[in-house]
Amino acid sequence: MASILVMDDEAPIRALLSTALQSAGYAVVEAANGREGLQLYRQAAADLVIVDLMMPELNGSDTIIELTREFLDIKVIAISGVFGEEYLRKTARLLGARQTLRKPFRIEELLSTVRYELAH
Repeated sequence: MASILVMDDEAPIRALLSTALQSAGYAVVEAANGREGLQLYRQAAADLVIVDLMMPELNGSDTIIELTREFLDIKVIAISGVFGEEYLRKTARLLGARQTLRKPFRIEELLSTVRYELAH
């Protein structure tokens, strides 16, 4: 069973993503911000990380930088729903995110992206 670390500061979003991913057969760990997510990943590396780009304490871009610096083969999907996020999503890709999704996205879009990344 593949493990996925979900980092998002919005509890309802984390709950929705966790429920959808668990229903699809994945083990899910949640973090409310990038700092907490880094700590959890360092303790037990997940097969895939989903990171919201706009979070308090340590934003998604800085989190991706830290993760890709420490773990070269990490698989990251960046998500964002803020205005001007096209710039953020492009930046996330440059920093090491393999995919980006724009909120709101369909659950099937998320699951398809997750399956793709875990297979490659």
